[in-house]
Amino acid sequence: MNSANRFTPYVFLAPAAIIMAIALLYPLGYMIFGSFRDWNPSQTIGESEFVGLANYITLFHDPAFRESLAVTLTFAASVVFAELFIGVGLALLLDREIRGMSVLRTLFILPMMIAPVVVGLMWRFMYHPTVGTFNKWLETFGFEGVDWLGAHALFSVIVADIWQWTPFIFILSLAALQSLPRSALEAARIDGATGWQQIWHIKLPLMMPVLIVTGLLRLIDAFKVLEVILVMTEGGPGLSTEILALRISRTATEFRELGVAAAMSNYLLILLFILTVSMFAITKIQEMRSARMSRQIQQDA
Repeated sequence: MNSANRFTPYVFLAPAAIIMAIALLYPLGYMIFGSFRDWNPSQTIGESEFVGLANYITLFHDPAFRESLAVTLTFAASVVFAELFIGVGLALLLDREIRGMSVLRTLFILPMMIAPVVVGLMWRFMYHPTVGTFNKWLETFGFEGVDWLGAHALFSVIVADIWQWTPFIFILSLAALQSLPRSALEAARIDGATGWQQIWHIKLPLMMPVLIVTGLLRLIDAFKVLEVILVMTEGGPGLSTEILALRISRTATEFRELGVAAAMSNYLLILLFILTVSMFAITKIQEMRSARMSRQIQQDA
């Protein structure tokens, strides 16, 4: 009877697990299989020619692919660092009893509720060289307009992403702050720790596991951004804002090279897998440090 009870949950979970495995593994296997073939939309994958690692080697020596990879890494690192800095800072600033806090939280999360296409259109109009909001402000103060989506296109796209997704970091950081053990904070205050010392030595270390996972989620999402950049710049000027997701889309639809696009997707998948494993390892280390810190604080108290 005990053995039957032990396996009962797995029996109920099995159908959902099988469906999820098929939904995940079949498209992934299809993409990996297609990456080894000279495949275009006029063929079925079975009719395409097997070319081995040719698609991967072609991409490795393709300057446009390397530039798109560099743009992707620059974009992802910039937005995640800025969003973590601003989001955590706002959470620390607003982690107190403030009248109308529920209204403030609602206002903060509004940007992330807007569809990416709408965000792209909004910022494209605000960046317009003649009628855009930003150049109108500059002209009001006697400055010349800026070609935001020209020479400064990557910076402009980064700003739009920061505006939309900093609330995500803020909400999770605030939740992490409010779940910290109050005994640790009380002990620090009794020991005479200043506000900055509490933030640097107590709050941030204890929040670190949550911040790492939050940063990882945003990092993965930043590698897959497509709609906002497509609407704002279409990857231009040149390749200055063409991230890998947009390059993959163009390779498949405009250049009609499905095998190369699949190989490019696998490169992106490998990169994200390495980042994910690394971040989880760091998270585990931070969780162990946080647990030791909490035990030490409780012993000192």
